[in-house]
Amino acid sequence: MLTREQLEQQEQKILAPYAMKSRDSLGRQYPEPEHFYRMVFQRDRDRIIHSTAFRRLEYKTQVFVNHEGDHYRTRLTHTIEVTQIARTIARALNLNEDLTEAVALAHDLGHTPFGHSGEETLRQLMKNHGGFEHNQHGLRVVDLLEHRYPDFPGLNLSWELRESMIKHHTAYDRPVVPAGFRPEWQHLLEAQVVDAADSIAYDNHDLDDGLRSHLIDEADIKKIELWRLAEDNLKKEGSIDDRTIFRSQVIIALINLEVTDLINQTLKMLEKYNIKTVQEVRQSSGVVVTFSPEMAVKKKELQLFLLEKFYRHHKVVRMAKRAGRFVEELFNAYLEDQSQLPPRHQKWAEQVGLHQAVCDYIAGMTDRYAQEEYKKLFYPFERM
Repeated sequence: MLTREQLEQQEQKILAPYAMKSRDSLGRQYPEPEHFYRMVFQRDRDRIIHSTAFRRLEYKTQVFVNHEGDHYRTRLTHTIEVTQIARTIARALNLNEDLTEAVALAHDLGHTPFGHSGEETLRQLMKNHGGFEHNQHGLRVVDLLEHRYPDFPGLNLSWELRESMIKHHTAYDRPVVPAGFRPEWQHLLEAQVVDAADSIAYDNHDLDDGLRSHLIDEADIKKIELWRLAEDNLKKEGSIDDRTIFRSQVIIALINLEVTDLINQTLKMLEKYNIKTVQEVRQSSGVVVTFSPEMAVKKKELQLFLLEKFYRHHKVVRMAKRAGRFVEELFNAYLEDQSQLPPRHQKWAEQVGLHQAVCDYIAGMTDRYAQEEYKKLFYPFERM
């Protein structure tokens, strides 16, 4: 059996010098005894998996609202895909896999029901009451809104994981970092890996769902250079007659292309900037975990294609607009009569104010629960 201390010693010997080591963590908000055989980031990961917010991701929208079909991605399956890709990259770069996994599992805990539509609606509704941003709300979830321990609110996660959540940065996320999380510091390589894995997962599972739903025409995607490159690489390995299998294999080839490029370019960046320590990562002027300039151009073309052909497809827009109305009408109904809130949330409103309490309540809803609440509030013959 390996104790925590022995595992920490192994990390010191095995991991790259620029990897974040468990024993170097800045610790937790509330002091706790160390575990006998689990390191700090292992415990973070386990606390996330067992949280209510993590389970709710199963019924939160990625692009398609849950009832549109059983085989489309949800926030939970997206999170699992990001985690798998991120661990592969972290292992190749000899980074801390436990921290990488924990960051990946936590990165979307602050998302609302109905995807980006729900988030944008809450942002507008809260603009004069403290605002809403899903990274900040994710931190709020793990610091305040989870209730699992008698001695402190939230999950009491490590400083590094909380920092990584608030600094999560993608095309959709432009976080404002509070002073307590050292905005002048570049985020850890493990967190940068998750940011990149998030982008890779988005590219490929949204493309897969778009093709599966027939909202994207396969003839159109053949115009995209990255797709053609993946397709050509696959054809060199032999012919596949089944179109469904062929399409799945092209998606796999696309992921491989992006992951391989990212690993190779990141190694070049580490050498270019002569990064040898975590402190040098912190002090770097830009992100180190990056795609090559050539791959960045190809990814941009694919992402613009998805924006035009998928995210702006009239059926997706229609779903998003309807979802936004659900969120807005729920929000206003609770504001008009807070006695319609569950008792625990009425008490929470006394502590944080009504707008924030309503926001916390709605942001935590799954798509399914929000739809049920909507019916209870606005359909006169619905069971209460």
